[in-house]
Amino acid sequence: MVDAGKLFIGGSRKPDDSFKEAEYLDLKFGNRHGLITGATGTGKTVTLQVLAEEFSAAGVPVFCSDIKGDLSGIAAMGEPKDFLLKRAEQIQYADYDFTKFPVMFWDLYGEKGHRVRATIAEMGPLLLARLMDASDAQEGVLNIAFKIADQGGLPLLDLKDLQALLNYMGEHASEISTQFGFVSKASVGSLQRGLLTLEQQGAIHFFGEPALQISDIMRIAPDGRGMISVLAADKLMMNPRLYATFLLWMLSELFEELPEVGDPEKPKLVFFFDEAHLLFSEAPKVLLERVEQVVRLIRSKGVGVYFVTQNPLDVPETVLAQLGNRVQHALRAYTPREQKAVKTAADTFRANPDFKTDEAITQLGTGEALVSTLEGKGAPSMVERTLIRPPSARIGPLSEPERSQIMNMSPVAGVYDRDLDRESAFEILTARAKKAADAEAAKRQPEEAPAEDNSAAGRWSLPGFGDAQDEPATKPAAKGRSGYQRETVIEAAMKSAARSVASSVANQIGRALVRGILGSLKR
Repeated sequence: MVDAGKLFIGGSRKPDDSFKEAEYLDLKFGNRHGLITGATGTGKTVTLQVLAEEFSAAGVPVFCSDIKGDLSGIAAMGEPKDFLLKRAEQIQYADYDFTKFPVMFWDLYGEKGHRVRATIAEMGPLLLARLMDASDAQEGVLNIAFKIADQGGLPLLDLKDLQALLNYMGEHASEISTQFGFVSKASVGSLQRGLLTLEQQGAIHFFGEPALQISDIMRIAPDGRGMISVLAADKLMMNPRLYATFLLWMLSELFEELPEVGDPEKPKLVFFFDEAHLLFSEAPKVLLERVEQVVRLIRSKGVGVYFVTQNPLDVPETVLAQLGNRVQHALRAYTPREQKAVKTAADTFRANPDFKTDEAITQLGTGEALVSTLEGKGAPSMVERTLIRPPSARIGPLSEPERSQIMNMSPVAGVYDRDLDRESAFEILTARAKKAADAEAAKRQPEEAPAEDNSAAGRWSLPGFGDAQDEPATKPAAKGRSGYQRETVIEAAMKSAARSVASSVANQIGRALVRGILGSLKR
């Protein structure tokens, strides 16, 4: 029954209740995105597992989140249970067998998988603003903070780096407002409180180094199957905004890093976005526009995005229009909104004369779905009432010893499990403040003047703040607007040479700051 270049989904039910035809997803249309919807308990997770198995077997890497822990069983051998064998017999799945798949486990908290991190710079101001539920004024302050970090060569890696920079901006709000635009101390204070809230919610585990390399979730196993990356999200779902923002960051990183490939014979990666309603819930218009843009354009990078949610109304129409492969499990129609959802779902399918789509949606059994995929030249196939094939791997969670064994054998074992804390904005600004204090003390006690500081922290200055203005050597030292002692011509020459080096570093930091399409696109 397995057809080369196609992924077997299940058997379609005919009017005589037989299952004589198989339903496939053409592999070359796997990057055209998809939608899996249905009420709780109708079989969405099993459908996700089946598609992940099929893509992996075809040599396509997969990334998916495990909301309840059930999906972890994909790493273990399936068991020949009666209901699975009966399902295979019903749909005439003669090639059905049991196997396990190559899996890497990930976890933002490092408890049930390898640690996943991103730097503040990679996240970008827009996603950070979304994460902190910042106002427009506060988002503007964040944009200025990133500009200052770029211009001053301040690496923003973790929360304490951004906290230190915001503290600096609060102390120099008037000077910054003159050069970059109005910065109020109230907005800075609100952002600092937002960062404190993020820290208490566990975001401190996410921001830092080593940052996740996108290539590590696009691995191919030695046997040619695609590696399945499973994100442990049961604890992460306690902070749904962090969960949605993290997955959106991953999409933006994929878009930014992967080259254009057009329409390949098979996807480079398939990305399953479970609980997709969290992404769109209360999202500002600018963010929805950029999500739509990423979904529309990432297809040409060879990435297929599959949204998994309960209700098709959870996905905006502009995004829904990009999803060509549809799997619709049963919906209930007890309330007006549920009735509208049924009608919306029915209207998105190409009608089948054998049944009424809106009626079928409410009559589907567990493990049964309406399926329509792209075929031919990319047109949607006629909707079919389909019994989803049984998974080949285990249905249900792994035990802790099984999970630990798989993690120890992972190709990235030990790579992400230790924190790195190199010199960044926090250390540079702390050292700068100490240097200023020492300089002030030296004016009172010249004989105890501190030695010249040639570190990055000692060299750092932001042009236009009155911190590095040249004065003739014959004039006595004077204070600039910020209160720091001005330097001599010789000191200025030395710092000018140092700044030429720092400028190169700043350019590299700047390139890092525009990583992530959602944080770098201009409005």
